[in-house]
Amino acid sequence: MADFVWPGEQLIAAAREGDPEATAALVSGSHPHVRRFARTLCASPQDAEDAAQEALIILYRKIGMLRASGALASWMFRIVRNECLRRTRLTLRSQGPVPDAVVPSFEEEVFQRLEAARVADAIAALPADQRRVLIMRDIQGHSGRMTADALGLSPAAMKSRLHRARAAVRQALAEPAAPGREDGGHG
Repeated sequence: MADFVWPGEQLIAAAREGDPEATAALVSGSHPHVRRFARTLCASPQDAEDAAQEALIILYRKIGMLRASGALASWMFRIVRNECLRRTRLTLRSQGPVPDAVVPSFEEEVFQRLEAARVADAIAALPADQRRVLIMRDIQGHSGRMTADALGLSPAAMKSRLHRARAAVRQALAEPAAPGREDGGHG
């Protein structure tokens, strides 16, 4: 598998400020990751391609809304996830009634969305160095050595940051969800 690196902070910052060349480079550089997310989340290869394209269009149109450069991966993951869910719902509706055992109840679906939003919030709240390690290892699936090399860390430092990141996410998820937080507050 080819190794892809997310676009850097300077490119993201330039795109957020409206630089058209930086925006084009950001969309192009994000494409391999977005496709990988979509392939793992969508029900069919066609839905994955469509969801990836839709996510890249949203990135192009709304990059100025991204609050922190380090949050690009989690933001794109949420966009792809939501697009895959939307496409799955459309497919299920077009196929007519499906037995209740196959389709999660409305409550289950809402709970799953809230939990996914809590995970995304917990990852976004991590310090940038821990967030990068966690995303590369646990979301993108890179090896420990490749993650350490890409971030300029020793394997021990990478493992330490990953351990702290995972512990912080576990702790955040162990706390009760804040009441009234249904959308995660992200754009």
